[in-house]
Amino acid sequence: MAVDPTSLMGPLWTLLAFVALGVLSARRLKVDPRPIATLLIYLIAPLTFFRALVLGGPTPVYLALTAALFVIASLVAVLINRLGKRWLGDEEGSVLAFSAGTGNTGYFGLPVALVLLPPSGVTLYLFCALGVTLYEFTVGFYLSARGRFTVRDSLLKIARLPLIYAFLAALLVEGVGMTVPAAVTDAMSVFPATYTLLGMMIIGMTLGRVSVRSLDGRFIGACVAVRYALWPLLMLGAVLLLKATTGLSQDMALALLLIGVVPMAANVVVVAMELGIAPEKGALAVLITTLAAPLVIPLYLSGMLGLVQ
Repeated sequence: MAVDPTSLMGPLWTLLAFVALGVLSARRLKVDPRPIATLLIYLIAPLTFFRALVLGGPTPVYLALTAALFVIASLVAVLINRLGKRWLGDEEGSVLAFSAGTGNTGYFGLPVALVLLPPSGVTLYLFCALGVTLYEFTVGFYLSARGRFTVRDSLLKIARLPLIYAFLAALLVEGVGMTVPAAVTDAMSVFPATYTLLGMMIIGMTLGRVSVRSLDGRFIGACVAVRYALWPLLMLGAVLLLKATTGLSQDMALALLLIGVVPMAANVVVVAMELGIAPEKGALAVLITTLAAPLVIPLYLSGMLGLVQ
């Protein structure tokens, strides 16, 4: 199966247009991105997450995918956290650790999944992506907070994150057999698009304030290596193992491989800004990996799918 690079250009240019709007907002309108980051973390992300879970109809198999990706992301982040703090220092090491466990599975990966996968494959991809998102707002947020705060303060910050409770509420709704009215889910349909728009604009707003001094070659190089070297190899190994033991379907293989090749998560900037930890450096790294995505993703996916078929 070959991946056509032109199929990725639509999502890429849309995301870059949102970044450009963010740059204009910061430079011309002097918009402060920090309140927007808070709005994303404490309101828009939880509602987006809740709606996706309710509509997806979580089953034990789907939730197993979510749990597996959550564990993988957490283990990668913990490993990189130990290495990164020795090499980069506490704050930059914490941002690197957070970014190591996640990727742009939502803003960038989902539009690509809609192009490459049938509806059933998109559902598989979504529940894999939910595991990564759950990592971001639990283990990932804790590791980032530890770059500046004590253990107690970091745990308190996690306890205040509503996304955790949105996840539990969605499981409760499914567990007791409740049906969320269609009018409610329809009204909440504005949140996924808002999540994407504001998430990418925050990158632009942060870049609008970046100076040459923010360019940190070691930090950016480490981010790129983790995202475009470690994760593709990790997901390829997982797919080969599952293929040999369980007879993994082609759609499931592509969903997992796509998780491994998306660019860095825009939430790296959102969380860094909320915690006040090196958001400019994170924004540059996110932009670089996003610009590389149209070249990297078709090349990686075509090569890896050839190995697993």
